Amino acid sequence: MTMAFPPPLVSLVGAGPGDPDLLTLRAARRLEAADYIFYDALANPEILSLAPKRCQCVDVGKRGGQPSTSQLLIHDRLIRAAKQGQRVVRLKGGDPFLFGRGSEECLALRAAGIDYEIVPGITSGMGAAAYAGIPLTHRQLSRSVLFCTGQQARNSAAIDWTRYARAADTLVIYMGIARVASISEGLIAGGLPATTPAAAIQWATLEQRQLRSTVGELPAAIQRAGIGSPAVLIVGAVVELGDLLAWLPETSALTLSHRATRQ
Repeated sequence: MTMAFPPPLVSLVGAGPGDPDLLTLRAARRLEAADYIFYDALANPEILSLAPKRCQCVDVGKRGGQPSTSQLLIHDRLIRAAKQGQRVVRLKGGDPFLFGRGSEECLALRAAGIDYEIVPGITSGMGAAAYAGIPLTHRQLSRSVLFCTGQQARNSAAIDWTRYARAADTLVIYMGIARVASISEGLIAGGLPATTPAAAIQWATLEQRQLRSTVGELPAAIQRAGIGSPAVLIVGAVVELGDLLAWLPETSALTLSHRATRQ
């Protein structure tokens, strides 16, 4: 039994990590019924093909260091469209409630008296790991996972990476490429061995490029391979299973793997 979509209603929809085939059925249904879609920069544009011809698709993406739509303007647009009785989809890369600012948008909608729903999506950290053959948990190697962000909020104190060194068996770090050197230094300073396996995965599940290295060598390996944003970092013993559990063909256009080597 599926839930109805009575207007006015805003659906915060997780677009997943990139591959359109990873959308949920509910996400597809909401897109097919939408009057407005406000979409993020990291949502695959191919997903918009599910929208009906009448639908207005509005780019409200944010990219670091580039012109971006302000969060307050996004709130205002969602509220105004919903108050007009339109069926609104807020399409967000990954999952709306994991480093997606979905909670901020829900608070704004609630304050305006607008009904909303959350349609979960596969978060990029899980998608990237699965497509790389890296299990985030394993009975002998990892019994805990920590999802964290390498991006600092404006006017906030610097992230103390020493705190995360022993916080979980596996670390999944979003938006950390630009600060990978300080992340590596902090984790090692916090007691994580420099030889701990680590991976960097760019454009998860779409045109996935990846490398496996160690925490100590990761910054140099990323620079050599030219891995950039958007990307996630995975740290922990489970990274070593990536070689054994890799399931994508080496010749696949979906993945361009780079194995980091010591120099």
